[in-house]
Amino acid sequence: MLLGICGALCSGKKTVAQYLVDHHGFQQLYLEHPSSSPGSPSPNGVSESTSALASTSVNGTPVRQTGRKPETTFPTAEALLDFVTTRWRSRWVTTDIHTEPILDLLSRRPFFILISTSAPLLTRYRRHQSHPHRAPLSLEDFVSSSDDHLFNPDTGLQPLISRATVRLINSSSDLAHLYATLGKLDLANEDRLRPSWDSYFMSLASLAARRSNCMKRRVGCVLVGRTRRVISTGYNGTPRGLRNCADGGCPRCNSGSTSGASLATCLCIHAEENALLEAGRDRIRDGAVLYCDTCPCLTCSIKICQVGISEVVYSQGYSMDSETAAVFSEAGVKLRQFIPPPEGLIHLEKPDLGLAL
Repeated sequence: MLLGICGALCSGKKTVAQYLVDHHGFQQLYLEHPSSSPGSPSPNGVSESTSALASTSVNGTPVRQTGRKPETTFPTAEALLDFVTTRWRSRWVTTDIHTEPILDLLSRRPFFILISTSAPLLTRYRRHQSHPHRAPLSLEDFVSSSDDHLFNPDTGLQPLISRATVRLINSSSDLAHLYATLGKLDLANEDRLRPSWDSYFMSLASLAARRSNCMKRRVGCVLVGRTRRVISTGYNGTPRGLRNCADGGCPRCNSGSTSGASLATCLCIHAEENALLEAGRDRIRDGAVLYCDTCPCLTCSIKICQVGISEVVYSQGYSMDSETAAVFSEAGVKLRQFIPPPEGLIHLEKPDLGLAL
């Protein structure tokens, strides 16, 4: 796999790369900058070496840097990509993603993931100022350099950062805390490269949920056969021919009733019910698995048992999980929770890193 890391000045991208090298067996690859050699002045007045040094410290603690070896330094992104393509089962990391065309090229490969780093402006400025080898900068000059680094219409990195699969907010105060939180994220998890079957079907369930018109909760469901072929999908909302719940079709959902209350008056069909109705009993064979982004309610659970589903996989809990689990246990239906590896915007200061913002 190849992990690319980009980010704001002094946000810790090189520190994250060094963590992967030191703790997860990654090897670092380098790409020559298209407009300047290392150490030469950049357009924003901060040298490449200065910004690199600044980004390799956490609260003033310098991080060991490995020198660039000729065999791991490439003149073009194409050359780097050719090198990794025949060695993709090894672990590689680079922080030298300078432009969108480079990112476009790397993103075509199934073994590439982009990670971005960011941090509050004052935090990044203090890191810069506390580094023993940095050039002195006023706050105003640092802000100007940072803005140019991110938002320059020709060379700014913000368009790349916005495309990252994992976007880290690194406000860690020391190296030990940063490494501990990175360990919980499991950045080397290959499910982010090529989703496992669980990740794949749960993603389809989440996509189906976006079609929901229910005012209470979006829920999506996918019914999968033993050979891992999709039998049917479903999402919750009012039945065919009735006005959509979001347009006032279900008085119960539009009244603000609490979760699990007044279900007998609800006109919405649940995602699981829709998937089962779409499949029909004849298409459901032994070994069928139902993926749902929310644990089924008690009403759906008894129907799932009736049609012969072998296993139910869910990602989020509901208000009656224990009742549902009891029904499935008695009926011999396996129930398990699957939470995909976190993606999107992740604040490293949050205690629960399993939840993306």
